[in-house]
Amino acid sequence: MTRDSSASSLIVGGAASSPRAPLPTLPPLSLYIHIPWCVRKCPYCDFNSHTASPVLPEQEYVDALLADLDQDLHAVYGREISSIFFGGGTPSLFSAEALGRLLEGVEQRIPFAHDIEITLEANPGTFEQEKFVAYRKLGINRLSIGIQSFQEEKLKALGRIHNGDEAVRAAGMARQAGFDNFNLDLMHGLPDQSLDDALSDLRQAIELNPTHISWYQLTLEPNTVFWNQPPVLPEDDTLWDIQEAGQALLAEHGYAQYEVSAYAQTGRPARHNLNYWSFGDFIGIGAGAHGKLSHPDGRIVRTWKTRLPKDYLNPAKSFQAGEKALTNDEMPFEFLMNALRLTAGVESRLYPQRTGLSLESLAEGRAAAEQSGLLQVEPSRLAATERGQLFLNDLLQQFLN
Repeated sequence: MTRDSSASSLIVGGAASSPRAPLPTLPPLSLYIHIPWCVRKCPYCDFNSHTASPVLPEQEYVDALLADLDQDLHAVYGREISSIFFGGGTPSLFSAEALGRLLEGVEQRIPFAHDIEITLEANPGTFEQEKFVAYRKLGINRLSIGIQSFQEEKLKALGRIHNGDEAVRAAGMARQAGFDNFNLDLMHGLPDQSLDDALSDLRQAIELNPTHISWYQLTLEPNTVFWNQPPVLPEDDTLWDIQEAGQALLAEHGYAQYEVSAYAQTGRPARHNLNYWSFGDFIGIGAGAHGKLSHPDGRIVRTWKTRLPKDYLNPAKSFQAGEKALTNDEMPFEFLMNALRLTAGVESRLYPQRTGLSLESLAEGRAAAEQSGLLQVEPSRLAATERGQLFLNDLLQQFLN
C-alpha cells in the first residue's frame, strides 16, 4: 500500500538559486490504477475507498480508466511501462474479464516492458480460486494480500471482513493459482496488542513463505472512525519492543528490510514501490489517483484525479482535478522524502539525474545532517543512518530554511 505525501509549501535552502538542467534520461515509468470500492470501509482507513453497491459499474469504470489514460498519453509518448499496480479499495472485487479488458486496452496504448511487474491488491475475504487463476492468466504476476492480523479479536477490532483461517488459506490459494511472488500486508501496534501477539502474527506470516512482507504500525489518521473514536493502543515502550523484536525475527528468516515498512526475500523487493522511492515516474488513473511525470526539458509535474467515483464517472466532469509543476525550491525535499525511506538510500548521482539540480544545492543541509548523525557520511550515497531512519522527519528538517 502506498501513502502519498506532499511538501509543496516547503522551501529548501540553497535550491532557489540553482539552475535546473534538462534531464539526461527519463526515469522508469509505472502505472497506478485505483479501484475505489471495498466491501466495507475499515475504521482506520484514510485511503480513497468507498463501500461497494451490490453491482459494481465495472464496464463504465474500465471505459473511464482508458479514457483517463488517453488524456495522459501525450506526456509519455515513446516510453514503456515497467510496472503496474492495482490499488484500492479492493481491486479483487473486479472480475477477471473487466481487468483483462483494461490491461488489453492499456497495452494497446503504451508498450509493456518484457519483464513488467503487475501487482493486484486483494483481501482474503475476496479470494476465489477460479478468479485468481484467471487473474494469473491475464499476466498479473504479483499479489499484495491485506491480512493485517491472523487473530480473530484483532481482526474484529480493525473491522476486517475475513477471519484468521481465511487469511492462511488465501496465501495457499495464491500459490496454487500460480503466483510465486506475493506480499502479505500486516499491521502492528493494534488495539490491546502485546509483544507476543505481534510476534505471533509475524511468525504465522513467515510460515506462509511470502516473497515480501509489508509490516507497519497502525496510526490514527484524520477523517477516520478511529480518529474520532480512538481505540486503546499499546504504550510507547511496547511499540518499541515490538518494532525491535519484529525486525530481528524478519531478518532471522531472510526478510531484509529495504524500506521503512517493507521486507523482502533476496531479489524480491516490490519494483513498483522502488520506483516511487527512487523518484521514478508514474501515471495515476482512477478516482483520486496521483501521478508524477518528468519531461526532457526538466519540468516535473504532479497530477491528481477527481476523487469521488460518482464524479469520476460523470462525463460532464474532468478526470483531472489538478496539477502542479515542482519548483526548484520544492525539488530537494520531494526527492529526499522518498529516497531516504530506503534503508540503503540512493546513489548521490541519482539526485541530479532525476531532478536536474546539482548536488551543491544539497550541500548546506547535507553537512548539517551528517554532523547531527542523521545522514551517512558517504559522498557517493544519500542514505540515512540508523538513527536518521528512526527520526526521518528530523533528518528532512535539515534541508529546510
